[in-house]
Amino acid sequence: MLRLKYIEKDVFDQYVEHHKMKSHFLQSLSWGEFSRIKKNLIPHYLGLVNEQEELVGATLLLEKSLPFHYCYFYAPRGFVIDYKKKELVRAMTQKVVDFAKRRKAIFVKIDPDLVKSSTNYQEEVKENEDFKELFQTLKKCGWHHGGFTKNFETMQPRYTFRIDLTQSLEEIEDHFSKTTKQRIAKSHKLATEVTIGGKEDIHEFYHLMTLTENRKDFISYTEDYYYTLYEIFNGNPSSKATLFLGKVNMDNTIEALNKSLKDINNQISILPIDNLSKSAKAKLTELTKQKENITQEISKYREYQKEYGNLLTLSAHMIIEYGNKAWVLYAGNHNILSETYVNYHTYFEHIKYCKEKGIEVYDQFGTIGDLSKNNPRLGLHEFKKKFGGDYIEFIGEWNYITNPILYFVFTKLVPIYRNIIRKRSKKELQNEIRKS
Repeated sequence: MLRLKYIEKDVFDQYVEHHKMKSHFLQSLSWGEFSRIKKNLIPHYLGLVNEQEELVGATLLLEKSLPFHYCYFYAPRGFVIDYKKKELVRAMTQKVVDFAKRRKAIFVKIDPDLVKSSTNYQEEVKENEDFKELFQTLKKCGWHHGGFTKNFETMQPRYTFRIDLTQSLEEIEDHFSKTTKQRIAKSHKLATEVTIGGKEDIHEFYHLMTLTENRKDFISYTEDYYYTLYEIFNGNPSSKATLFLGKVNMDNTIEALNKSLKDINNQISILPIDNLSKSAKAKLTELTKQKENITQEISKYREYQKEYGNLLTLSAHMIIEYGNKAWVLYAGNHNILSETYVNYHTYFEHIKYCKEKGIEVYDQFGTIGDLSKNNPRLGLHEFKKKFGGDYIEFIGEWNYITNPILYFVFTKLVPIYRNIIRKRSKKELQNEIRKS
């Protein structure tokens, strides 16, 4: 007989962190505590135990309070169990549903990161052989599928790109697109640098996030949101948040450009100017053009140096590490100097960082399934695709409805209310940014 019960937080986190199939930062103790503080959710750390009191499953259930003492529960990225064991899925479902009903829940939501299909960098599609059986198991347990959504309609992205870091670094780089390799090389040539920041750099990170969000016409979180996330994930030994800062040091970049200019002048000096062959003339034309371009670039960087100072942070990315995986959770970029490709350089540095730390899976945390040309998020998708990871499609969201009438009200009326709140929050944040 299996029982669902509260378990000690450290026991819970150890189990989730080391689970071979379902370890995920969204099921971690850190995410539960962060959700309590910043999302006004009540975390429940539950374990499924057998008669010998051995853990055979666990789940972080986040409780959202609703009016009149009702609520709903959400297990982000699903229960931490072996989904291939049907009896275990059934037992966990029944125990969680019983738990939810006792607390007047109107539904329970899960979105397991179970793979439906994956497409590699060569566009070879691999269907998960277990998908149909997993899908039917959840349906037979009483779960209602939310559909195969294509964008960001769900609580968590249904698509993502994942890079297998158990490959050699050379293999990983080989899967980068040609333009990605060229842009990383150019960023190196311009002497850009990537450093690891600390909590004192959250303000700079937030500034870049607001610039990025303004370009995309949305503003999501306050500075304190990111600060709290950083502190909680670094206050727990099983999780880690790392801030990567991509910078241009104007002196170093100008020096690198002057070196390139000197090399070009040396090449021009050895050409027999008075007796040029056809190929030599073409070479001179090309070198002269390069010289003009670099001279213009040097002037441009000197102007930027006057306006912004010598050191300018152009990219800031926050990486979450948990178990054997890492996620690129947030990335903010400046509006200027995109031609330095610091964003590409920053991505490459945290891929190498994760590889060196023994991380096995690098997740870019979200993309789209609708690849039509008019999709405004297609650019984001194409950027992430360039790093050569596997394009992953997950099984999707599932709801277990425990109060059909209130569930209907909640799913029809609450989205309207949320849109009103989001617009109000966006306006308040925009006013805050203008004041600062």
